[in-house]
Amino acid sequence: MSDHVEVERTYEVDDSFEVPALSGLGRVDGPAERLLDATYYDTVDLRLLAAKVTFRRRTGGNDDAGWHVKLPAGVDARREVHRDLSDDIPPDLVALVREVSGGAALAPAARISTRRLVLTLVGDQPLAELCDDHVTAQVLLPGHESSEGWRELEVELLDGNRATFDTVERVLFTAGARPATIGSKLGRLLGPYLPPT
Repeated sequence: MSDHVEVERTYEVDDSFEVPALSGLGRVDGPAERLLDATYYDTVDLRLLAAKVTFRRRTGGNDDAGWHVKLPAGVDARREVHRDLSDDIPPDLVALVREVSGGAALAPAARISTRRLVLTLVGDQPLAELCDDHVTAQVLLPGHESSEGWRELEVELLDGNRATFDTVERVLFTAGARPATIGSKLGRLLGPYLPPT
């Protein structure tokens, strides 16, 4: 199990987008391919999503398969609580979101599968990851089952600082990437189903 703060930014790109060379910023490792499959849980009225909280069970990736809860933690940052992979929802994670859920039952609300190509920018230590995500997503809400796909980029800080973000971002913008209008895959997929506020 683990608990850490994740700092990342998301960018919109077209299918024809070509990831620019980052070699001018330092050593670049990759690309490494990761196949991710995640089921997202929420209340029937999407209380977690409305509070910018995500609750998921994910397989694939390197060493982070399992249950994850992500909570807002400031600009570009989220606190991520991780539990090992299991078939049953971890009760302590349910308790962690109970104030937001109001104790309502959590059930699958979406499934998101991602083919991720990862480039790692390295200085003395790994500074940041650039993830080129090809997404297939399904809405699982009763009466609203549907699917869609898109491509997006994520930049996640490792041992870099916010200046690393800004440097990589300038390169991406020059190549045609755009800041994401919605910061998460789940928000993009299920945002239209949020009840009016």
